[in-house]
Amino acid sequence: MLGKRVLDDEPDYALEDEVVQEVLKEGTDLRQYSHQIELELREVENQAIKDYTKESTNIAHLHNQITACDTILERMETMLLGFQSDLGSISTEILCLQKKSIDMSQKLQNRQAVRAPIAQFINDLAVSEALIIGIVEEPVAEKEFLTQLKVLNQKINFMKEQTFKDTRSSHDVRDIVEKLKLKAIAKIRAYLLEQISRFRKPNANFQVPQNNMLKFKFFFEFIMSNERNVAEEICAEYIDTMSKIYYSYFKAYSSRVSKLQFEEHASKDDLMGIEDTGSRGLFYKTPLKNKSTVFTIGSRGDVLSPEGLEAPIIVPHAAQKCDARYPFEALFRSEQFALVDNSCREYLFICEFFMMGGSAAMEFFDQVMGKTLGFLIKNLDTYTQDCYDTIALFLSVHIILRYQLLCHKRAVPALDQYFDTLQSIIWPRFEFVFQQNIQSVRDCDPTKFGKEMRPHYITRRYAEYSAAILGISENFPNDLVTRLLAELQEEVELFILRMAAIFQLRKEQLIFLINNYDMVLSVLTERTRENSKEGECFRELLSSRSSEYVEEILSPHFGGLMQFVKEGEALADKNQLEEIKKQEKKALALVQAFNSNWKRSLEDLNKEVLTSFSNLVTASSLLQLALTQLVHYYHRFHKLLSATGRAQLTNIHHIMVEVKKYKTCFS
Repeated sequence: MLGKRVLDDEPDYALEDEVVQEVLKEGTDLRQYSHQIELELREVENQAIKDYTKESTNIAHLHNQITACDTILERMETMLLGFQSDLGSISTEILCLQKKSIDMSQKLQNRQAVRAPIAQFINDLAVSEALIIGIVEEPVAEKEFLTQLKVLNQKINFMKEQTFKDTRSSHDVRDIVEKLKLKAIAKIRAYLLEQISRFRKPNANFQVPQNNMLKFKFFFEFIMSNERNVAEEICAEYIDTMSKIYYSYFKAYSSRVSKLQFEEHASKDDLMGIEDTGSRGLFYKTPLKNKSTVFTIGSRGDVLSPEGLEAPIIVPHAAQKCDARYPFEALFRSEQFALVDNSCREYLFICEFFMMGGSAAMEFFDQVMGKTLGFLIKNLDTYTQDCYDTIALFLSVHIILRYQLLCHKRAVPALDQYFDTLQSIIWPRFEFVFQQNIQSVRDCDPTKFGKEMRPHYITRRYAEYSAAILGISENFPNDLVTRLLAELQEEVELFILRMAAIFQLRKEQLIFLINNYDMVLSVLTERTRENSKEGECFRELLSSRSSEYVEEILSPHFGGLMQFVKEGEALADKNQLEEIKKQEKKALALVQAFNSNWKRSLEDLNKEVLTSFSNLVTASSLLQLALTQLVHYYHRFHKLLSATGRAQLTNIHHIMVEVKKYKTCFS
């Protein structure tokens, strides 16, 4: 502070120095100047005293006011100190209240958190009057009983849980819950056994009690959870009842429906290679509209159509009234469809009502349907032992395959093993009879047949039979069937060649071969897909033999011309043109012969071809092929001729006009 004052006083000293210096400059006497200053100071002091005296009253008043203010401020200070003390007390109280509020809030939260579980616990534990009345007094089939049973089941499960936790409060209601459980089990047991007993009524539709049981499937769930012995009793009763019902039904149905089969059956004498005589009339005397044949499928394949597979089953008494008769596969389809329909419904019922799945459901189903399935397997085995109708066997296999797919679509795998067993019975017999047919063709002696150039009946049988087998197996190819068909085709081709060999003339042999190949190809084309392996094979054979036949029938009329063309083209290929010129005379002779005879030769060709083939379409095709080949030879002959020969040769336009006359509407 002293340093600061010194600094503040320095400007005064400087000012005084300037005044002193100014005085010194003016030459003023310092003592006089000092005296003047003192006089001025006294005057100022006196003036100040006068002013103070003049304002003394105001100053005294101001002093009094300041004293009063001090008093007021003192009181305010005391008051504020009191307020400060009070505020301190209030803050303490607020903190106390805040603590109490937090404690109360926590207690409230704890009570609210406990309230719901306690309420639920009490609700789960308490046995209401409505529950007691619903279980004890309400009929089992009433909705109220089912509602209260679900409540009781919840309480039983809750009691088990609390007993495990050793909750003492659960002991108070344990006895009454146990009594209600026993009462419910007794009523449910009686109701379910009553429903099962309804299955046994004569001509009863067991779908009705099954549907009733499904409405109350919770009953079995309740018993299964609380009294397994009773559940096993119900299962055993259901298995025993339904097993007998299904066995009785299918035994009676199978017996009745078997009487609707055609009375005559194919035997070992009805093989493909066995001679067709009038004394055996199984499949040949009876019209096709009433009886199927061994080798022709006809309308028998309709059983594999979607409509045929799911058509209503055959009703025996209705069919007997109409005196209807059916092939084996139609009866087999009806029987299997009835089995599939009942088995699918039964399996789904078992899964839903008895709460089963997987291997457990399969085992339960086998106990219900096992006896019935065994009976049907035995029936099929008995039939196949003497069956020689391979089409019936093959149709049965494909009925099985399609019904197996139908079961899979319905999510029912329970019949897979049964279907596999049926196939294991049919396939060996099918292969055996098929091999017997092949052997019968192999052993067939062509010499015992007459020399007829029409299609042989064995060839016709083969065509119908292979078309039937191919048509059936089109969507389900099988390696065994493919191999057997290939073997049969090979034997039939060899047989046709052996039969053709009995004719002495090559032209007759070719006519026989073409008639047979054409008939087989026509049947295969009509009844199977166009690109079948068998069809392609016979198409190639027919084309080859047709070309050879054309050469054969052209040769008598135009043999010289044809031979000249072949020899001339051979020389031309070797560039021996001089040799061709040397045969000019022979060529001119051939031209003269052709000009003289070509019209008559065309007429003879037309008559010969049309009389040699019973199929007008085939005859027309062969005639057109022969005429086309003749025109082709004409052009080749024309190229080999000299200018002179060409000038003498009949104009091609005349020949084409004549050729068009033989173009029939069958071509």
